[in-house]
Amino acid sequence: MKTFTPKAGEIEKKWYIVDAKDKVLGKLATKVANALRGKNNPKFAPHIDCGGFVIVVNCDKVKLTGNKLEGKMYYKHSGFPGALTEISAGDLLAKKPTKVIELAISGMLPKNKLRPVMMKKLHLFAGEEHPHSAQTPTKLEI
Repeated sequence: MKTFTPKAGEIEKKWYIVDAKDKVLGKLATKVANALRGKNNPKFAPHIDCGGFVIVVNCDKVKLTGNKLEGKMYYKHSGFPGALTEISAGDLLAKKPTKVIELAISGMLPKNKLRPVMMKKLHLFAGEEHPHSAQTPTKLEI
């Protein structure tokens, strides 16, 4: 018996839509990361991009549990001395609502050359409207 390995051209890319309204950030990010990676596909292979396209709407209405709005901090550094900047999750959610979900999903994808390919298939929108209705996305339950 031989092990089946799918080819890159054999995998069909599906479109999914997720409504992030009143969903917990971590549970939302794991489901979206699995759909981007293709782990819900029976022809999954870890070395091939098997996942579909994911549209996330209502990113500004996502929930964070506990004290994460004030306590969770996001850091970035420019490389210059003393240039470490930090922002709380609540402030980042108010300023750039899609960035919080993008960072959560990106952290759950594999740290290799497939991560940027998978992140290009993620489409985040702060409101209800999105321009991808022509692709007829199916609803991804969370």
